[in-house]
Amino acid sequence: MSAATQAAPGEKQFSRLFSPLDLGHTKIKNRALMGSMHTGLEEAEDGFERMAAYYAERAAGGVGMIITGGISPNEEGGLGAKLATAEEAAQHKIITDAVHAADPDVKICMQILHSGPLSPHEGCVAPSPVRSRIARFVPNELDDAGIEKQLSDFANCAARAQEAGYDGVEIIGSAGYLLSTFLVEKTNLRTDQWGGSYENRMRFPLEVVRRIREAVGENFIVIFRIAAMDMLQGGMSWDEIVTLAKRLEELGVNIISTHFTWHESAVPTIATMVPRAAFASVTGRLRKEVNIPCITSNRINMPDVAEQVLADGHADIVSMARPMLADADLVRKAREGRVDEINTCIGCNQACLDHTFGGNQEVSCLVNPRACHETKLTYLPAKEKKKIAVIGAGPAGLAYADVAAQRGHDVTLYDSASEIGGQFNLAKRIPGKEEFYETLRYYGRMIEKYGIDLRLNTRVSAGMLQNEGYDDVIIATGIKPRTPDMPGIDHPKAIGYIDAITGKKPVGKNVAIMGAGGIGFDVAELITHEGKSSALDIDLFAREWGVDFKNHPRGGVTGVEPVVAKSDRTVYLMQRKTTGVGKGLGKTTGWTHRLTLHRRGVQMMNGVEYIRLDDDGLHVLIGNEPHSLDVDTVIVCAGQEPLRDLYDELKDAGVNASLVGGAYEASELDAKRAINQACYQAAAV
Repeated sequence: MSAATQAAPGEKQFSRLFSPLDLGHTKIKNRALMGSMHTGLEEAEDGFERMAAYYAERAAGGVGMIITGGISPNEEGGLGAKLATAEEAAQHKIITDAVHAADPDVKICMQILHSGPLSPHEGCVAPSPVRSRIARFVPNELDDAGIEKQLSDFANCAARAQEAGYDGVEIIGSAGYLLSTFLVEKTNLRTDQWGGSYENRMRFPLEVVRRIREAVGENFIVIFRIAAMDMLQGGMSWDEIVTLAKRLEELGVNIISTHFTWHESAVPTIATMVPRAAFASVTGRLRKEVNIPCITSNRINMPDVAEQVLADGHADIVSMARPMLADADLVRKAREGRVDEINTCIGCNQACLDHTFGGNQEVSCLVNPRACHETKLTYLPAKEKKKIAVIGAGPAGLAYADVAAQRGHDVTLYDSASEIGGQFNLAKRIPGKEEFYETLRYYGRMIEKYGIDLRLNTRVSAGMLQNEGYDDVIIATGIKPRTPDMPGIDHPKAIGYIDAITGKKPVGKNVAIMGAGGIGFDVAELITHEGKSSALDIDLFAREWGVDFKNHPRGGVTGVEPVVAKSDRTVYLMQRKTTGVGKGLGKTTGWTHRLTLHRRGVQMMNGVEYIRLDDDGLHVLIGNEPHSLDVDTVIVCAGQEPLRDLYDELKDAGVNASLVGGAYEASELDAKRAINQACYQAAAV
């Protein structure tokens, strides 16, 4: 074999991942799919140009197929982005042209998403006027004319996608969007031909597929996203799912994509606490029932996980959506044998799905701020090489050093600790947050790759930095925990959250946690958790969240009670604010943390005024009523202050220094903001 045709190192290691898939009329070059994610760019003023850059970068990064964020077929669909006219198709062609120019072999399919009852306006429609618990409005019941309009609009949208140069479409029939509400009895109360029996409830989604296939012909990829396990009490039965899948195959669907939730489900499916590939076996079970390829998804974030899913026969294609935000070159790095250079998705959702569902925020990625900002944040070679010192190897310092060094600057990274990571070294200890180890592995590799001079166990001074002759000094020294002004705060019962997390000080059986922000919740999770992390064990995860993968009752959860071990500690999680405890946590993950702690018996208290701590316990006022909590440990999570003494020294000495991360702003420990700020600053130096 010549050097030109020799297989790349990763092709042997991940032989299944890099095998092509023949669809008959076309081939997909490998089994890696960039799954659908709404980015917010769909509604942005320059969104199509930015989406073109975003998708083209992933196409160049080696992915076999891309599915776009959801596009509505009409106004009722509820998304700001729709495709119904020739003018709109011309805008979409900007995207398809860019992707095919980046790699002609990459397939790009547009997802057709009709939000149905989840549409955020009074004109929302559904089979029946059943309001979702997470929706603003009761939907308008579709009459016969309305149903015909929706069917025609779906077909027109697909034809316009074909006109725009897409290789196919994905029809989303899950998640509580329009098509799925026809399928489930609790949201379809009709007694006409579109409701009642399952044969009738299937009629609308099947007719959508039939109309679309008729509109686009045979040589166009049609994917249907099915709720293979909708996590709803009284949801779809396994027999219903199989029946639908077989009928879809008969109608000419090329690929079935499996989805595992409705948005109102009470089971986490996308959070970092979910084990890797937790739901792939469900896809594998469905795959045995049909003769067309199946896509699986959810928490598959590294090539070895994808390869194992394929080896186990659980899927033909593996969808990695958020991982493609974290690293546009994930697939190419795997193919070239550079897995250790992959910037792994940690499943935090803070800059992606929290932005999507939080409203009016463009999507990005905590570990990769360039995601969806490829035209705005560029890492171009430095025009002038500088000698730069970065003080602090936490998230902000690591991100700054990485970007500055890859741009060609001479970077020295200092930290007084014995390892890189800063606050991430606390996060990785929390059960359910084990993915933070991956981020530290990535930065460690970048330090090696770009020749960053790493000096650990080193305390620096202004004089030392002056003597080294740095052109720029970046202060990323992070934060110091704030000590509240309360009588008795120096009592032996009081310990800081760092000592609690690292185990440097013992935690008793009766505990009060002062502060219910992200750190307070992490501490509560840690001290009430026993045994193995359910994020590392699918069976344990299923027991804790009441999912039956083996028997697959309706929705996978009907009649299954979660089995949660009560903590042997009495824990009070308290905050001064009168708002709901944990209200400030992430939109897509906060509820999981609140529910977990509630099931473990943690008592959450708001509107708390701290009076004093003494031998008798913690004395507080709640609603102006005095309470004495008989606790043996008080863990202080009362905020942070920026650690910037060195910065002040440098400024006094006339050294060119700047702040980044927690040293710049410490109101909350916010790695998303810290890494974003660091990357933008390093891109401009």
